[in-house]
Amino acid sequence: MSAKVNTALPLEYQTEQNRLNILGFWIFLGAEIVLFATLFGVYGVLGNRYADGPTQQDLFIVRDVFIMTFLLLTSSFTMGISTFEMRRGNLKGMLIWLVLTLLLGAGFLFMEIKEFAHYTHIGATMQTSAFLSSFFVLLGTHGLHVTMGIGWAILLIIQFFQRGLTPVTARKAFIFGLYWHFLDVVWIFIFTFVYLAGLVS
Repeated sequence: MSAKVNTALPLEYQTEQNRLNILGFWIFLGAEIVLFATLFGVYGVLGNRYADGPTQQDLFIVRDVFIMTFLLLTSSFTMGISTFEMRRGNLKGMLIWLVLTLLLGAGFLFMEIKEFAHYTHIGATMQTSAFLSSFFVLLGTHGLHVTMGIGWAILLIIQFFQRGLTPVTARKAFIFGLYWHFLDVVWIFIFTFVYLAGLVS
């Protein structure tokens, strides 16, 4: 028996199963919020415990921080356009913007790996101080989520080539969009409370 379809709704919301899956993912994001809130709390406590090691002002490179921020926030914009094109039924346009989102995310990830490698090269590792331990765990967790998102996007693109634009594939793309926008929001908090606050403190 096929699922009842409500064509008055956006493609990803047209079946009851899709609506339940999207609701379930919102609940999952609630758990992710708790995870990152905990990591921010740990950083808030340990972020000024340097143990005679380098401080934020010694490490952070303003130019690179702004490049990473530009790449990730731009990827949120392209993800939004991808969702818009999906709702218009434009599969080609949706995929173009989704690939751009993936490339911008990969650029962000490259910059973050480069940043971590630079810190490690100059001896600023997780073992150096409580500040660096909490810093690497917070940003590393976010970076791991971005990495998983890039892999997820690649699988989505393969599915769209195989199955086309259907309520099921649209739901998967929409849920991925929620995930990606969530990562961008987390980065805004990282940019504000880790980088900016660290540079001006």
